[in-house]
Amino acid sequence: MNPPIDRTTDYLAGLARELIALPSETEWLEFKVGNTDPHQIGEYISALSNAAALSGKANAYLVWGVEDESHEIVGTDFSPVTHKHGNENLENWLLRLLEPKINFQFYQITLDDNRLVILEISRAYRHPIRFSGVEFIRVGSYKKKLKDYSDIERSLWRVFDETPFEEMIAIEHVSDDQVIQLLDYGAYFDLMGLALPANRKGILDRLQQDSLICRSDSGDWNIYNLGAILFGKKLDSFAGLARKRMRVIVYNDNTRINTLREQVRQAGYACDFEDLIGLVNSLLPRNEVINEALRKEVPMYPELAVRELVANALIHQDFFASGTGPMVEIFSDRMEITNPGAPLIETMRFIDSPPISRNEMLASMMRRIGVCEERGSGIDKVVFQTEFYQLPPPRFDVTKFHTKSILFTYRELNEMSKDDKTRACYLHCCLRYVQQERMNNTSLRERLGVTGGNSSIVSRIIRQAVDAKLIKLYDPKANRRAWCYIPYWA
Repeated sequence: MNPPIDRTTDYLAGLARELIALPSETEWLEFKVGNTDPHQIGEYISALSNAAALSGKANAYLVWGVEDESHEIVGTDFSPVTHKHGNENLENWLLRLLEPKINFQFYQITLDDNRLVILEISRAYRHPIRFSGVEFIRVGSYKKKLKDYSDIERSLWRVFDETPFEEMIAIEHVSDDQVIQLLDYGAYFDLMGLALPANRKGILDRLQQDSLICRSDSGDWNIYNLGAILFGKKLDSFAGLARKRMRVIVYNDNTRINTLREQVRQAGYACDFEDLIGLVNSLLPRNEVINEALRKEVPMYPELAVRELVANALIHQDFFASGTGPMVEIFSDRMEITNPGAPLIETMRFIDSPPISRNEMLASMMRRIGVCEERGSGIDKVVFQTEFYQLPPPRFDVTKFHTKSILFTYRELNEMSKDDKTRACYLHCCLRYVQQERMNNTSLRERLGVTGGNSSIVSRIIRQAVDAKLIKLYDPKANRRAWCYIPYWA
């Protein structure tokens, strides 16, 4: 498991003293001396993680070496590194039985000549955390099964339903200096078109005003997920966001067997976006064309289409999907842009439906810095660009856990499959419709690059799309020469 930030000895000692100084155990904090039973530890991880979510905390803590009632530091012999369950490493065994997977990390320190172990546990997100199939919760200072406390269970689910990802805390209790070290505040002011304040207080006040950070109960700072995912200097400094870094992979051919290059981006999406797009475009294959006797190379894919699809993957992903993140894969014959989570809109309605985002605060901030537009015209642009360059139509695939957008390299019409031709017809019809126009044989011929003498080819493609119930006649009573078409949903 990746620790959220560099937990120095001084930081951990300060954290331990802060926890010990609390007047009593809380729902998100437990002190132990010698209870090292792996099953008990697993149940406490579940209970404390769920309690942290209910209490609005980013993390919960289990501390060995401190007496429960007196908070006296007495030390412990517990060693999580060497502790095992059977022949399996303790941490691996715990992770295997926790569902959904969460971040947790053991730390060992010496405080007042006594050895302590601190287990830092990330809060639950979309679902209560289960250990070995059972959900636990803290009731006062006691660990209980969640199902036995229906009022608490309902309250926990309300927290999951009402708290968006962006308003959750990525890391808490950091100093002024640590905020400056963790967030690329220079990029924030530059992208927002704001003058850099003359002092650190002005910087922090502005970050707080845009809901990137907030004051913690103890007077220092919490960094929201919104601030971390957009402006974090290194996303792996935030335990819950390390897997959300964008991966860019280039393959040798049209399979995933041979990888030529792979890069995992480190910075937050906002401050890294232009560099990310530059990298992707530099890795894409290029075509050589002759124009007015001059040879020049042009991108294999429209740069605007690439930009829109990468932005969509970042903005519309499901951040609660564990163990996965956004990815760009470049093959010899296509590029695939994948993000975690099924879309909130049916793929067949991507062009005409109003924009819906599961991460509206993130989307709004990305609009403000010019990455995407308020009116949600991204897919319209993608389809228009592929038509303008007469490429095969883009394809949008959905699995149980992911959404994938695919752009294809140029193919002659006779090299396209029947599905490709039908999809091209449907998307062209949708694009014309949202532009307040109608598709007809002529417009589809132009889109597919078919000469007038081959109009029968286009008529056959239109007929296939009608048979597939993707398009329909705008006016069935019109003269055949005046036939035009609209999408099935119009």
